[in-house]
Amino acid sequence: MIDTKDMVACPTCDTLHRLSDVPQGTKARCRRCHAVLMTPRAGAMTQIIMLSATALVLMVAAVAFPFLDLSAAGLAQHSSVIDTITAFSDGLLLPLSFAVAALIVVLPTVRLCAVIYAIAPMAIGYRPARGAEAAFRLAQNLRPWAMAEIFVVGVVVALVKIAGMASVALGPAFWAFIALVLVTTLKDTFMCKLTVWKTLEERRNS
Repeated sequence: MIDTKDMVACPTCDTLHRLSDVPQGTKARCRRCHAVLMTPRAGAMTQIIMLSATALVLMVAAVAFPFLDLSAAGLAQHSSVIDTITAFSDGLLLPLSFAVAALIVVLPTVRLCAVIYAIAPMAIGYRPARGAEAAFRLAQNLRPWAMAEIFVVGVVVALVKIAGMASVALGPAFWAFIALVLVTTLKDTFMCKLTVWKTLEERRNS
C-alpha cells in the first residue's frame, strides 16, 4: 500500500507528488504541467495578516462611507453600499438583497477573518488556535463566493453606460472598494495554500 501522508495532488493536472522541504524563496513545480505547488517566502504569514487586516478596514470604509452621487436634470441621488443592498428589499426581490449582502460584504469579511484566525497565532510564533484548520478550509471554500471584485466591475460597467446621461461623482467608498480588491488580490498572491497547510500540521504536532 502506498503511503499518501506526505503526498499532494497538483491543482491543475492532479499528478501526485511527494513533497520534501522546499527552501524559502524557491518554488516547487509539478513535474507534468509545471504548475506551482509551493512557494514559501520569508515573512509571508506576517504579510498575509497585515493585508487581511487592511482589507477588513477597507471593507468597513466601503460600507460606511458614500459610494457615489448621481445628478441629472436638477435631481441628485446619493447612494451607498447599504443602499445597493436594500434596493431589492421589496416583495419577491428580498432574497436578492440577502444574496448581494452575502456576496459583496458578508462572505468576503468572513473569509478575511478566517484567514487571520488561522494564521495570526503562527505568525507570532505560537501554536495554531483551536479550529485553525477548519477556519483556513472555510476561507478557501469561500473564495469563489466572495465577489467584491465582481461588484466593482459591474459598477464600472454601469458608470460607463450612464456617464453621458448624468453627472457622476465617486465617493470614498468606491475607492475603498477598489483598494479592497487590490489588497485582497495581493494577499491571495502572497498566500501559498500548501505551505500554510504544512505549517499548520507541523505547528500542531510540535
